[in-house]
Amino acid sequence: MAGGRSLGRRFGWLWAAYAVSSLGTWLAFDAFSLIAVVVLHAGATEVSLLAASGLAVGAALAVPLGAWVEFRPKRPVMVAADLIRCAALLSLPVAFALDALDLGQLLLVSVAVAAADITFNAASGAYLKSLVPPRDLLVANGRFEATMWTATALGPPLGGAAFGMLGPMATVLANAASFLLSALGIRAIGGEEGQRSRGRGFVARKERQQPRPDAPSGRPRARDLRAGWRHLLVEPTLRPLFLNTVLVNSLIMASAPLLAVLMLGRLGFAPWQYGLTFAVPCLGGLLGSRLSRRLTARHGSHRILLAAGTLRACWPVGLAFVGPGTPGLLLVMAVELGLITCAGVFNPVVATCRLELTPPDRVTRTLAAWSISTRTATAATTALWGWLAALTGPRTAIALAGALLLATPLLLPWHEHARRVGTLK
Repeated sequence: MAGGRSLGRRFGWLWAAYAVSSLGTWLAFDAFSLIAVVVLHAGATEVSLLAASGLAVGAALAVPLGAWVEFRPKRPVMVAADLIRCAALLSLPVAFALDALDLGQLLLVSVAVAAADITFNAASGAYLKSLVPPRDLLVANGRFEATMWTATALGPPLGGAAFGMLGPMATVLANAASFLLSALGIRAIGGEEGQRSRGRGFVARKERQQPRPDAPSGRPRARDLRAGWRHLLVEPTLRPLFLNTVLVNSLIMASAPLLAVLMLGRLGFAPWQYGLTFAVPCLGGLLGSRLSRRLTARHGSHRILLAAGTLRACWPVGLAFVGPGTPGLLLVMAVELGLITCAGVFNPVVATCRLELTPPDRVTRTLAAWSISTRTATAATTALWGWLAALTGPRTAIALAGALLLATPLLLPWHEHARRVGTLK
C-alpha cells in the first residue's frame, strides 16, 4: 500500500524534525497572546496589533530571503532558520527573569520567528520535492498534515497546563528546545541534495554547475521573488487556490486573538480550558489527513478541493455565539472540529498541487511568495479586526469574519474543467 510504505531514511529524519518542531510550536500555542493578556495585561487592540505587526514585518524581511534561497542548498538554510527561532525565543525567558519583558520584546521576537518560519517553509517545500518521488508527494504531505494535527491535539492542553503550573515561560522554553532538536535532525539527514537515487548524483552536480538565467544575485533582492508571484497569478489552477487560501487563512487568523480575549477575559475561561477547545477538535484534522489520499484517489483532486474548500468556510461563523461555561466550550469544540476536519482533507491536496504545478527552479520562490502573501494579508486583516473589535466588541468582529468566510468558496477553481489537477495516486 503506497500510504504505508517507507519513504526512506532521509525522509524519516525530515519527518522526525518536523514532528518535534510542530509539537513545540503547539505546546506554545498562542503563547504571545497569552503572555500579553495574562502577564502584560494587554487589551484586544494591543493583542491584535502585536499579532499583525509581527506577521507583517516578518513577511517583509522574508521577501528578499525567499528568492535568495532558491538556488542555494536548502538544508543549511533550514538549520539556520531553526537556530534563529531558538535563539529569539530564548530571549523571552531571559527578559522575563530580569523583569524587563514588554510588548516591544514580544514584537521583536515575533518578527524574527515569522521571518524564519517563512524562509524555513519555502526551503523545506523545495527540499521535499527533491527528496521524494512525485508519486509519493501526496503521501508525504499527508504524513506531515497528520503529524501537525496530532501535535495540535496534544500541544495546547499540555501547554495550557504547563502555563498554569510552571509559569508563562515554560512553553516558550519548550518551543525553543524543539527548534534546536529540529536543527539537529535536519543536519542528520546527510546525503546530497537533489538526489533521489545514486544514478542522479552526476546529473544533480552538473545541473548545479550550470548558471541559470533567472538565478538571483548573491545579495538578497525583493525583485527576484517576482517569478514566484508571477507563477501563482498565471497558472490557472494555482491562481484561484492561492487567492482563496490567502483570504480564508487571514479571516480565520484575524479572529484568533479576539477569541482569546473574549474567552480568557470576558467569559472567564482558564488558559487550560482555552487550549482544550482547540486540542480536542484537532483529532478531526488527523482523521481528515488520513482520509485525504483515499478521497482523492476515489473522486479526484479537483472535486476534493471544491468540496473540502467549500465546507471549511461554513463553520467559523458559529464562534460568534460562544458563551460561558461548558456549553461555550462544547460550541467552540464543535465548530473547530468541523473546520479542522475539512482543512485536514484540503491542505495536503493543495500542498501537493503546488509542488506538482511548479517548475523545480521556481519552487522556493513560489512557496515564499505564497507564505509572504498569506502572512501579509493575515497581518493586515488582524490589525483591521482589532480596530473593529475596539469599535464593536470582539463578538461582533468574530461574527463579521465568519460571515465573510461564507463567500470565499466563490474563489475556488470551479471553472477548471479543461485543465484540472491530475488525479493523485
